[in-house]
Amino acid sequence: MVEVAIVMGSDSDLNVMRAAGDFLNEMRVEYEYNIISAHREPDLFFAWARDLKKRGIKTVIAGAGKAAHLPGMCAALTPLPVIGVPIKTSDLGGVDSLYSIVQMPGGIPVATVAINGAKNAGILATKILALSNEELFDKLEKFSESMAKEVESKDKKLKDIGVDTFLKG
Repeated sequence: MVEVAIVMGSDSDLNVMRAAGDFLNEMRVEYEYNIISAHREPDLFFAWARDLKKRGIKTVIAGAGKAAHLPGMCAALTPLPVIGVPIKTSDLGGVDSLYSIVQMPGGIPVATVAINGAKNAGILATKILALSNEELFDKLEKFSESMAKEVESKDKKLKDIGVDTFLKG
């Protein structure tokens, strides 16, 4: 059953948002991608957002650039947790998106990750789901352990071969 909805306002956001789906695939969490514009098709967007819980969705990852209203509008229309991904823009480098998503009014929270931080959004969505799913919790623990082992391995390699050789790859 699909538990995470990944939504973006434009297909140009898909290259960034794919990282969330990639992580959810790794954790074997079912998700869906959606391209819905809160500005260009508001009636469709409102119906989609209000129907999320009925369809079994448990959390939303919403990516947006420029005005970045999509995550906040999702949060306004559903009590489900919403994770906002500010998309880097050519105009202001994504800072405009970040501010639009993170500066929500009281009562309408949107968890916000870094600019283009869709992988972290996927991880956070998985952590939310893991609160009621022990198998998923165990997978996240193994993921954290593997990151620690990777760092330890790189540290050992650095010590064994030295900085110059390490940097050459």
